[in-house]
Amino acid sequence: MNTRIIEKVMEQLQALPYDLQRQVLEFTRSLALSVPHGVTGRQLLQFAGAISRSDVELMRKAIEQGCEQVDTDEW
Repeated sequence: MNTRIIEKVMEQLQALPYDLQRQVLEFTRSLALSVPHGVTGRQLLQFAGAISRSDVELMRKAIEQGCEQVDTDEW
């Protein structure tokens, strides 16, 4: 964490009126929520092979049949 940036932001923030300070707070909260969360691929490797090939093939076929269809009259 860069404390110099935080200091500069605080200086600017203190000079703003209350309503703009609230906007900055809401903006920083939305930025915090946009940071991706999850695990690395390396951590997921332990699950490799957990689903049998035949089950994977069944899922692939179901997706192709159910999801790759375009209904031009839908809209």
